[in-house]
Amino acid sequence: MTQKTSNAFVAASWVALGAGMVGYLVGLWRAEMLLNEKGYYFTILMFGLFSVISLQKSVRDKLENFPVTDLYYGLCWFATILSIVLLVIGLWNASLLPSEKGFYAFAFLLAMFGSIAVQKNTRDNQQFNKQE
Repeated sequence: MTQKTSNAFVAASWVALGAGMVGYLVGLWRAEMLLNEKGYYFTILMFGLFSVISLQKSVRDKLENFPVTDLYYGLCWFATILSIVLLVIGLWNASLLPSEKGFYAFAFLLAMFGSIAVQKNTRDNQQFNKQE
């Protein structure tokens, strides 16, 4: 890495993460569904965010020749895919309007993208600061 991540990209990453998470959570808060359904969707969001951050870190570690076991790397991929599949199954079977289902899907994906980008920027900037 030869240059620091731009402030604009750092800000855009945090905005994507915030917009995805806040949008998803506000939609969930205002939804007319049972508390156990809200808990299911909340847990999927948290599981998805954790899994993509772990995946990004393990992919980056492998690229930088840090030791990552194949088991952990595979579990990261499995957890990421599982979180998406669980969201799809939940939304497929939910008694929500199609527009609501789309809202949750896109807010979830935006939050996941934002968390990957924030993790990447954090790591890039830490590495850049070490080089100075």
